[in-house]
Amino acid sequence: MTTPCIICVAITGSVAKKADNPAVPITVAEQVESTQEAFEAGAAIAHCHVRNDDESPSSDPEKFGRLLEELRKHCPGMIIQFSTGGRSGSGKSRGGMLPLKPDMASLTVGSNNFPTRVYENPPDLVDWLADEMTTYNVTPEIEAFDLSHIHTAVAMHKAGKLPGKLYIQFVMGVKNAMPVDFDVFEYYIRTVERLAPGTEWCAAGIGRHQSTLNEWSIRAGGHARTGLEDNVRLDKSTLAPSNAALVKRTVGICEDHARPVATCAQAREILGLRAVSPGTELDQMNHRLM
Repeated sequence: MTTPCIICVAITGSVAKKADNPAVPITVAEQVESTQEAFEAGAAIAHCHVRNDDESPSSDPEKFGRLLEELRKHCPGMIIQFSTGGRSGSGKSRGGMLPLKPDMASLTVGSNNFPTRVYENPPDLVDWLADEMTTYNVTPEIEAFDLSHIHTAVAMHKAGKLPGKLYIQFVMGVKNAMPVDFDVFEYYIRTVERLAPGTEWCAAGIGRHQSTLNEWSIRAGGHARTGLEDNVRLDKSTLAPSNAALVKRTVGICEDHARPVATCAQAREILGLRAVSPGTELDQMNHRLM
């Protein structure tokens, strides 16, 4: 039986601004509206950042709290994943929202280069973030920007330092980090299968590579990430009108490869997350039929 494809929508990020694409949601209200549209289009995970009014990135737990409350209300059953990435804050402020107990949070277990700086993830901070996720029962999504991140994540999981099921995302196409290379992509898959058999994985492509990584991942049996955080265009000459439009494109790729799109309940089961109540799952189906 074919495993349903979990679609994650990265709704906002820390970089893209309305000057890049007016559809980029900045305020909590805009993010909720954009996420609900993406949820109804087929996304099961919302990867969330928050912003200040001037569009700069924020790690404010109060903003994350409001976003979490509204998403749980308007997107019943959807998996809410907070970012602990380094563009939104530094040090332990990056995990200041984890006591809110989202379903998941991103975790990068090593450092690497970004376009204009080093993305710093020192071991002591990684260990602290992992401990906080364990304390608050938050399942990490490992964002692997480098092969070493896969090895480190597997070792941490085997040592009991990471809660929940291991879930690894290959991030490709960030300038000065891992480029989009199919041989590397296949080697990533083989490495995960060799080191941690049965581990679920997904892939994210940055910019024009988003649809390429969606295609590779869906065809290979993995899961997919899309959204305006990573890419603001449908093609070279067309801005994406919404996060939902990017989700719909990913759904279309699933259809091309006969991959069913995972419901939120199916995604929770695949990732070993707590199940939603039957009423919540019915609400989810009704939302998508409206």
